[in-house]
Amino acid sequence: MSIQLLEITMAEAAELLMAPVIVIICALVVYALFMFGRFSSQYLLRKKARLAYTKQIAAADMNNASAQPGYPIHNYFIANPHASEDELEVVALKELENLRVVTRIAPMLGLIATMIPMGPALQALADGNIQGISENLIIAFAAVIWGLVISSITFWPASVKKRWCANELINIRKLKGQ
Repeated sequence: MSIQLLEITMAEAAELLMAPVIVIICALVVYALFMFGRFSSQYLLRKKARLAYTKQIAAADMNNASAQPGYPIHNYFIANPHASEDELEVVALKELENLRVVTRIAPMLGLIATMIPMGPALQALADGNIQGISENLIIAFAAVIWGLVISSITFWPASVKKRWCANELINIRKLKGQ
């Protein structure tokens, strides 16, 4: 097998990845907007339940503790009072996992979708085809922009939810009396 055949095969295989990557980026845009809506909803629930939650923590009375909307780790602990620290941390990680993954993967997919059309754009440049260059570059730059938009939309909720989870874990320790 010659190197030239291998190069052509790799280039054609890379072009086959373009459609799935674009579809995934589009799906992640919808997911990011959905998760931002869920985050906003959780913020409002937490704001509404903040007083009752704060009273429970201040009282540090496990017997009178109850589930509060918008506080998933606290609610898991109320439902499972014998849960270990490790188990609670796994629940917290699970709460953050999807947002963190999307925040990291979206720019990578944008970069992949940017690099795939660069080959045909460079070929169009060599052929003197200005229209071919512009068509491929439009796709390339749009993909990276959408990857960064997705990452930007999910980064802030992921960061805030991380703080919320850490705060809930600290407050659970107070409820346990540690």
